[in-house]
Amino acid sequence: MTATNTARSKHEPRVEDDALVRGNGRFMDDPRLPNQAYATFVRSPHAHAHVLMVDTGAARAAKNVLAVLTAEDMKAANVGSVSRHPPVVGRGGVKMVMPFRPALAGDKVMHGGDPVAMVVAETAAAAQDAADLVVVQYEELPAVVDLHAAMKPGAPQLFADAPGNLCVDWTGPVADEKNAGDVEKIISEAPHVARISVTNQRMVVASMETRGATGVYDAKADSYTLYACSQGADSLRGQGAAIMGVPNDKLRVITEDVGGAFGMKTPVYPEYPALLVAAKKLGRPVHWMSSRSEAFVTDTQARDTVTEVALALDDKGKFLALRMRHLCNQGAYVSTAGININTNNFARCLPGMYRIPKVDVSAACYFSNTIPIGPYRGAGRPEANYALERAVEEAARITGIDRVRLRKKNLIPPSAMPFKTPINTYDSGDFPGIVDKALKLANFDNFNKRKREAAKRRKYRGIGVSCMLEHAGAMPMETASLAFPGDDKLILGCNVQSTGQGHATVFGRLLADKLSIDASRIEHRHGDTNQGLTGFASVGSRSAMCTGNVIMHVADLMLAKGKKVASAALEASETDIQYRQGSFVVVGTDRKISLFETAKRAKEFGENLDSKDKLETGLTFPNGCHIAEVEVDPDTGKVDIVTYTAVDDCGAILNHMIVKGQVQGSVAQGLGQALTENAVYDSTSGQLVTGSFMDYGMPRAHDMPVELREAAHSVPATSNKLGVKGTGEAGTTAAIAAVMNAISDAIPNGAADHMEMPATPSKVWEACQRALTPAR
Repeated sequence: MTATNTARSKHEPRVEDDALVRGNGRFMDDPRLPNQAYATFVRSPHAHAHVLMVDTGAARAAKNVLAVLTAEDMKAANVGSVSRHPPVVGRGGVKMVMPFRPALAGDKVMHGGDPVAMVVAETAAAAQDAADLVVVQYEELPAVVDLHAAMKPGAPQLFADAPGNLCVDWTGPVADEKNAGDVEKIISEAPHVARISVTNQRMVVASMETRGATGVYDAKADSYTLYACSQGADSLRGQGAAIMGVPNDKLRVITEDVGGAFGMKTPVYPEYPALLVAAKKLGRPVHWMSSRSEAFVTDTQARDTVTEVALALDDKGKFLALRMRHLCNQGAYVSTAGININTNNFARCLPGMYRIPKVDVSAACYFSNTIPIGPYRGAGRPEANYALERAVEEAARITGIDRVRLRKKNLIPPSAMPFKTPINTYDSGDFPGIVDKALKLANFDNFNKRKREAAKRRKYRGIGVSCMLEHAGAMPMETASLAFPGDDKLILGCNVQSTGQGHATVFGRLLADKLSIDASRIEHRHGDTNQGLTGFASVGSRSAMCTGNVIMHVADLMLAKGKKVASAALEASETDIQYRQGSFVVVGTDRKISLFETAKRAKEFGENLDSKDKLETGLTFPNGCHIAEVEVDPDTGKVDIVTYTAVDDCGAILNHMIVKGQVQGSVAQGLGQALTENAVYDSTSGQLVTGSFMDYGMPRAHDMPVELREAAHSVPATSNKLGVKGTGEAGTTAAIAAVMNAISDAIPNGAADHMEMPATPSKVWEACQRALTPAR
């Protein structure tokens, strides 16, 4: 963007907002297809049990009931396993275990909420009433829900092909014994070693709009259509077609507006193939919308990891080697990207902003009778950054070196870019500059004065620093299209799905600036596999960089076609044609033809300017420094975040307003993990105890910072022409360490140095009491 257009983007409203504020959005429960039926699922009340019998007789006889489907119907329709994940190879070449996940459980249920039967009726109420008439006999089995319990000898074995409940033992991106031996030697001989164990608690995603889907079958074409709130129609189609055992062209996926997703709406869930089978059986559309209660026990959950860290330093505080042993409670099944989160996604964030010559990272994922783990904002990045930054804080404590000075001492300088770490090659970044800007914006130098003032009010005050680096891009390929339907309109087709990120705003204006045309002439389309656009979902902060770059690429292809048409229309040599200010012009003359007129003339010549292509965009490494300043009331344990400072390098900024919103939202979700959220299961029954908003601590407005200070410190990426790095997950990745380090700093005598999240008032109060009576 030019400077003028960048400034403009700060103030113009989002393209999407007009329809949304008028109530004209099209969310999953809004459309009503002709002759639509409604489904309700019968779900297991047990975390682990054999299914002995499913009696559907009374339900089938109920008023307005059209069908009751069970595992036998799924088997008859040749529905495959719902679990879909690229292979991951573990220690000794052993592949990860991916058990069969049925659309409807027939022999065994593996977690509370596992679907056993589906009732379809004329109305949603009739389906719900009839579901209560389905009788299921279970033989309850011992359940295991805790990571360490699942790992113990003698724990209930959940799958015959997963001894010890081990899904995969991944030896890391630098998977050789020599590297591990070198790291061990450095650690064993180092003057200082910071050793910590950190836990990322299990979390519920709780998107504003719950999941839902509608299955449709076309008997004439022998094909399906799935309407679903997803993060990418093509990605969902690829998974769904494989599960249904049909070619991709026999399944169309349509996604309209989506009310939040955060990674959770990336996979196919068991309900989706069941709806398609029912639609074929009944010859009419079948719709289901999750209740909030269902969402708690069916949507993929997040985090649930324990990481053991050892960071070796020399006498002067120079980092020598890093070792991380990462463990994850994977849940009952393997979800899409569920293993990748805790292997490659986790490891690629290391060694962060720091120059650490040797890194040994490995991960092991274990099955349990809990809801499967899946992507949630950050997806491995917050876990890695939290472990690293807590280890750096511990290193400052054991060496006596100031925490900021220790960090600065080990930062990779901009002069070293591109910098090859043991795991990645960073293309760009100014890490010292970003830290200095954050310290200044946070008024770090005057913190002690504020701390003394707080003490007069009988409050503890602390400040925490979190240096953050993540990777963005992952799946590099995206496709885009441009079409000229007439009436001076341009249709921009994208594969990635907007779930609140403002794609129509960002991509439409990006293209308008490229072509020097009014953005109102551009119509953004997405969310329909019939567009013929392939790629991956809107995850991993990849949309702006991957889709933005392919849009520019396709625009160049279109302009090249336009140049030939303009040459014929203007009767000039193609070498004399240039594109400027929305028109093709003959150099050195005032003769020109507008873009849209050129598109019309192309059709007269039997041609067109419509263009479509794909492009791969390499990884980028967004980074930043976040600083949280907190006040703690020792009498109540209440934590107030008085200021939160976020300075981020997301590369070239396409739209300042969108970036600001992304940072604010991601910080809010990070604060939720640090302070309030925790999915708790009963260790005996395996039931989710925090299965509603009465028990699950969603962050509220009063948990947010009193003052949020934001700034950009942009260093354009060199791995793509736009220079974009991504920003959607930066706040979530950085916030948890910033807040927990601040609380640790606030409470005296090291009483909160190893506090685990969430830092609830009861935990904080107990730490304050320990601070008053240090251990003898």
